[in-house]
Amino acid sequence: MNKKFLNNSITYVIAGLLMIGAFYLFLGRSFETSEEKDLGHLVRISKSAEGTANPVTIEVNGDKLKYTKNGEVYKASKESGTSVYEIMSASDVDPSAYSVVVKNGGSVGTIFSILIGLLPFILMFGFLFFIMRQAQGSGNSAMNFGKSRAKMFVGTKANVTFFDVAGLPEAKEELEEVVDFLKFPERFTSIGAKIPSGVLLVGPPGTGKTLIARAVAGEAGVPFFSISGSEFVEMFVGVGASRVRDLFSQAKRHSPCIIFVDEIDAVGRHRGAGLGGGHDEREQTLNQILVEMDGFDTNNNVIVIAATNRPDILDPALLRPGRFDRRITIDNPDVNGRTEILNVHAKGKPIDKKVEMTDVAKQTPGFSGADLANLINESALLTARRNSKKITLADLTEAIDRVSMGPARKSKVISDKERELVAYHEAGHAIVSHFMPEGKSVGKITIVSRGHAGGFTRYEQEDQSLMTKVELEAMIASAMGGREAEMITHKGVLTTGASNDFEQATRIAREMVMRYGMIEELPQRTYGKKQQAVFLGREQNEEQDYSEETAVKIDKEISSLLEQGKNNANKILKKHKKQLELLADALLKYETLDADQFRTLMEGKTLNIKQVSKPEPQTKEKTETTKQKKGFPEPQSS
Repeated sequence: MNKKFLNNSITYVIAGLLMIGAFYLFLGRSFETSEEKDLGHLVRISKSAEGTANPVTIEVNGDKLKYTKNGEVYKASKESGTSVYEIMSASDVDPSAYSVVVKNGGSVGTIFSILIGLLPFILMFGFLFFIMRQAQGSGNSAMNFGKSRAKMFVGTKANVTFFDVAGLPEAKEELEEVVDFLKFPERFTSIGAKIPSGVLLVGPPGTGKTLIARAVAGEAGVPFFSISGSEFVEMFVGVGASRVRDLFSQAKRHSPCIIFVDEIDAVGRHRGAGLGGGHDEREQTLNQILVEMDGFDTNNNVIVIAATNRPDILDPALLRPGRFDRRITIDNPDVNGRTEILNVHAKGKPIDKKVEMTDVAKQTPGFSGADLANLINESALLTARRNSKKITLADLTEAIDRVSMGPARKSKVISDKERELVAYHEAGHAIVSHFMPEGKSVGKITIVSRGHAGGFTRYEQEDQSLMTKVELEAMIASAMGGREAEMITHKGVLTTGASNDFEQATRIAREMVMRYGMIEELPQRTYGKKQQAVFLGREQNEEQDYSEETAVKIDKEISSLLEQGKNNANKILKKHKKQLELLADALLKYETLDADQFRTLMEGKTLNIKQVSKPEPQTKEKTETTKQKKGFPEPQSS
């Protein structure tokens, strides 16, 4: 029989018995009809029975009396050392009027009475025991609060190696040194070298921090202790520090090994960052981590690997030499890294031979490893949905849109006028971006609603860390192109579809003025100091470190950039109005155009593609203007 099942069964049986005992103890008395009487009552009813055929029956149990007359039951008590016969004789009651039955209470009755008296205390103890068992969780005793909740994976059973990690060549190179130390520690200790005590993996969510930590353990073939930072802290004081001590104690017993702490910022934030600046439980846990890591030496062969996406809020004591003295940045992969990741996740899936993962990777700037894994899975689901045997490029492209923007809402009901406005809006974005100097190449245009967007324009982008002023000005003009196209083709009609475009354009213009120093009329410096509350982990406000006169100049320059972008978009659209109308008509006819089809139209050629059949509308929904996107710059949408 399962031990866990047996323990739970015993617990529930005890609880049931306690509930039954409580029921009979506290509720059973309410069903009795008799009440306590004095001895005078017994004497009176006994005299009334003289000369009748129904004598009073008296049961004697110690000093307790229970007597019955005509079916009515009464209770009374007598003094110790006196008998019923003495009481009746003193009251001149005829012996024929009553009969006495003596019951032997003995030791058993005495013990039962004692147990009845102790029953409330037994119930209380049993209830507390039951609550403690449940609070601890199944299989844990009341004394295991301070035990570590880390999961240990044996290295010999690890199924993740560096071969399974793609797109992170620099990180793998850094961690190979850790693997060599765990495999061949004498190589380092013989020359007096000391391996870093801790390795901090820093990067956005979904970039593969946990995966590469598991790969280190798999390559080294050593035990791997995995725990989340939030698992250290409980409601009880001192539990977090106790779990830290237990975790490091286990690690020493299984050395060489790896301790992996995921989301260490849960306990590793700046000390004194609470609202009251107090010494809370989290800080005690952090202090214990600092002590344990500082006590390690090379002879223990224990390496701590931690992961976080918020290194800016970690306590400086964690980052000093002797603790996490090596920091490895794991960022979103570039185009080569994305290609490798896509190939890893595509293994075992029926990908069409015509599909080049490099082309897919070029369409996914800003995607993390988790996003790319989800992309491959979504494409497989789409293939299975249409009962096909091969994953095509069209499936992968559709999966990109689903991951970044959400599923297509082809059943959304919109009027012909609104549909026409959306077509001209998206065509305006594409035309301006195409003809602007240093503008982004158009990758896809659609008027099919996705998520909260009525349509969107996606650009072909290269991975770049620097952007020129001309490129940023082109982005502003492209964002303004949607509204200008509506104004030109529909005689000054204003809609709400450009709200997100204005947000993008204003953000770019503000950064150009206040962060990038791209305005000659202003001194080249940053304007505004961002304030941040450490305990919240996000920016709260921006301190104005410049004069009001300068603030007026900043507003003027931002407005000037936006006005310039608007004028550039207007000039391009008026100059290429014919292409604008051709593109809008094609969108109304085909709904979605790819990069090749867009370039064909811009060259004045005729499109020859299968017309899209419209689905029957099912629900009517209001057009919304906001959306979520991947990458930079963001797709323009209505």
